[in-house]
Amino acid sequence: MANALPADFDAQLRSLIDRQRRSYIADGFPTLETRVDRLRRATALLVENRDAIATVLSEDFGHRSGVETTIADIFAAAGSLQNAAAHLAQWMQPQSRQALAPDAQARIEYHPLGVVGIIGPWNFPYNLVFSPLAGVLAAGNRAVIKPSEFTPRSSELMGHLVARYFAEEEVSVVQGGPAEGEAFARARWDHLVFTGSTAVGRQVMRAAADHLTPVTLELGGKSPVILTDQFDLAEAAARVMTVKTYNAGQICLAPDHVFVPRGREQAFADACVSAVQSMYPDGLASDDYTAIISERHFDRLERIVEDARTKGAVVVQALPAEPRPNDRRMTPTLLVGATFDMLAMQEEIFGPVLPVLGYDVLDDLAGQIRSGPSPLALYYFGEDDERARRVIDGTASGGVTINDVMAHVFAEDLPFGGVGPSGMGAYHGHAGFAAFSHQRSIYRQSQAQEAVMLMRPPYGGATRQFLEQALSSPSG
Repeated sequence: MANALPADFDAQLRSLIDRQRRSYIADGFPTLETRVDRLRRATALLVENRDAIATVLSEDFGHRSGVETTIADIFAAAGSLQNAAAHLAQWMQPQSRQALAPDAQARIEYHPLGVVGIIGPWNFPYNLVFSPLAGVLAAGNRAVIKPSEFTPRSSELMGHLVARYFAEEEVSVVQGGPAEGEAFARARWDHLVFTGSTAVGRQVMRAAADHLTPVTLELGGKSPVILTDQFDLAEAAARVMTVKTYNAGQICLAPDHVFVPRGREQAFADACVSAVQSMYPDGLASDDYTAIISERHFDRLERIVEDARTKGAVVVQALPAEPRPNDRRMTPTLLVGATFDMLAMQEEIFGPVLPVLGYDVLDDLAGQIRSGPSPLALYYFGEDDERARRVIDGTASGGVTINDVMAHVFAEDLPFGGVGPSGMGAYHGHAGFAAFSHQRSIYRQSQAQEAVMLMRPPYGGATRQFLEQALSSPSG
């Protein structure tokens, strides 16, 4: 364990959860108006404090583009909250289902779960807390948030802002490091949301098992890009590098590596360099280019690059590397001719390093991807719908974007989540409302006596005749 747990943290957390749960029980299911009000307050928190949020995040990173923060942490999360407020009246309506008799009734009602815990990450600290919070609040729940210790200024500000916009019984923030995070995951939640690495996700799931707490895990994995000869190479390179350099590639959905038709690896790398230089004409000094979160992560990325160089990859730096004291801005780096024995192809990169590999047969490549851990996303560039369909059907991933990178996550009506090692459960839009609701089945029995007599002994000839007819195979 990285640090000792303060003696009173567990007690304080239990007290906070109990207060929220008592308030939830005393107030009953919140009305549409109450839920929309909470969603609007969360939106106001982000929009009204966007400059302060951008400032503290830049301080936490060493340097972070203010525009990137506004787009990814403010605009995207506010969009989730606003979308939920706009559609909530429709989402809350009971859903009719087929009953067993004409005068019987079957329906699903969406009931709140209670108190939800949210463990946030450091890479997009506000987006990846407030986007799931949109579904949590829309579903009528209370929430306690534990932000990342890697962005301490951002986490402290979040605590102050949440306390300003919400009563403690509605939404609260607790602070702490790994020990507090472990205690947070062990607590008795009605649902737990975690965003982070697969390794920590396993620990969170083990901790949650003590109370059989349902979990939503948004993890990551090595999201591949497949480029075919049916798409313009330079345009594909620009679209890939737009996301690979965004937040310096510190994105769970970032393209992790690229497969290009054999023989075009260097041409693709050259196109990536051109794209990056056009996006950042001032090089690493550009105000739009973000630093790596910590020395530890920077050193890990350098080790990945050096390992690839040692094992034969051609290392191409897209921007001149100009090291300055206390500056962790890392040049976007292509690893041309990467191989599967390199660290770059064994670890999730989570930075501006992009392995480029050649392939010969598209179907074989799809099978190779399918045989490994399922990534959070798959990216395919090509105009042939039949070939794209074969790749999609021949692989597994949390989501797919065709002819771009990461675009699917901005479509609020599409569920966002992983599969297997890349995550469990999904949110965004109605999927988030449903994930953080109990879908309660309600059945009103028919007035017909036959509906209640089928299972009641003694079983006579009528029952046997009904079963025989129901189970008989249809005649040709």
